[in-house]
Amino acid sequence: MQNTSLSLLALILDHSVGNIIRMLRVIRLPKAERGPVSWGFVGTLAVTLAYGLIMLFSASYSSGYTKYGDIYHFIKPQAIVAVVGFAAMLFMSRINYRALRYLNETFYFVTLVLLIVALFMPSDSNGCYRWVYFPGGMSLQPSEMAKFAIILGTADALDKHKNQIKNPIYGIILPALPLIPVLILLRLEPHNSAMLLMCAIFATMLLCAGGGGVWLFAAGGVAAAGGLAFYNYLQSSGGYAAERLGGVWGLTPTDTTNMLWQTRQSVYAICTGGLFGVGIGNSVQKHQWLPYAENDFIFSVVCEELGFVGALALILLFAAIIVQGILIALNAPDFFGALLGIGITSQVAWQVFCHIGVATALLPNTGISLPFFSSGGTSLLLLLGEMGVLLSISRAGNARMEARQKQHQAEIDRKLGRAPRRPVYRRQST
Repeated sequence: MQNTSLSLLALILDHSVGNIIRMLRVIRLPKAERGPVSWGFVGTLAVTLAYGLIMLFSASYSSGYTKYGDIYHFIKPQAIVAVVGFAAMLFMSRINYRALRYLNETFYFVTLVLLIVALFMPSDSNGCYRWVYFPGGMSLQPSEMAKFAIILGTADALDKHKNQIKNPIYGIILPALPLIPVLILLRLEPHNSAMLLMCAIFATMLLCAGGGGVWLFAAGGVAAAGGLAFYNYLQSSGGYAAERLGGVWGLTPTDTTNMLWQTRQSVYAICTGGLFGVGIGNSVQKHQWLPYAENDFIFSVVCEELGFVGALALILLFAAIIVQGILIALNAPDFFGALLGIGITSQVAWQVFCHIGVATALLPNTGISLPFFSSGGTSLLLLLGEMGVLLSISRAGNARMEARQKQHQAEIDRKLGRAPRRPVYRRQST
């Protein structure tokens, strides 16, 4: 019995402390992969982040003053996190993204523990247990960590069995196993929107990897049937979820009288904006008419204050981030980097789609934040960290592309009989 306990302790230490030590050994990008940073991507992120901070302050000062007596209540911590997170993003761009594989198990375990701890914390205004509170007023939303834990775990599992990825056991079932405990804990909170988002991210990664081969379509049918059954369960179970699903939503939500209060006020805000909006800071709906204007419905405030032009600019910025993220993933030097890039990019894409869908009554009110815009320090810090991982992948990909170009140029010079190009050294004057 004692030997068994010692063996178990040694295994735990090896998979925690041991993996951290292994990660530190390979944390720097190899010299051959220290390519240039994709400054176009960094610039797009900087503009999006600045746009988001401006609109967050505009959307939140009324709620901050009404609830906390401070118009800067939401923007102050968000601005601090934005600065710290942007610096962390640039730092993450210098590390070897492959080193994160050694953190996979530890990060997943810590996430599960925090999701369990959240169930014993005080509930929020909707009776949900989604936050872990720390002394000093700090708080953390474990579901935000769970998104990256699923992305990292899925990429690692699919890459480890890439030679057997067409097999449904290695291409679908094994990668899905870590997702199940997370979904169960999220359901207990309950946090249905996070469940929806994680399933969408996982399905996107599986589809792009070709996991399970032809069995992927059968798995998709089973998942669709399960999703429909879960939808019917939520609709018939009562509570706030059934109320939200029972409101008017869809492709032609014209019956505003039967919409939920939040959705109706959101549609009013969007319609008020017109082409150029009522002017930044001049929204009426954010003054306690539109609940959670600083978070779940910040897109509606953008539409009201900046109109169609402001909304289009927002969508184009996110489209640029998503397109560049896909290109980075496609240019990754290995399968793991490609999957990691696809997972991170799909998280942004799905969150933007769901947030705008809810604000425009295309989707039922699921309460999904808008990346880089909505209030939430945990979400913003982790998102910027994930953008740093994308930049690390892009540096490795850019270095490989440069090496190929040099090799191609050398091959052309050899065929044309040119002398190889040598660096010119000039003596410095003293």
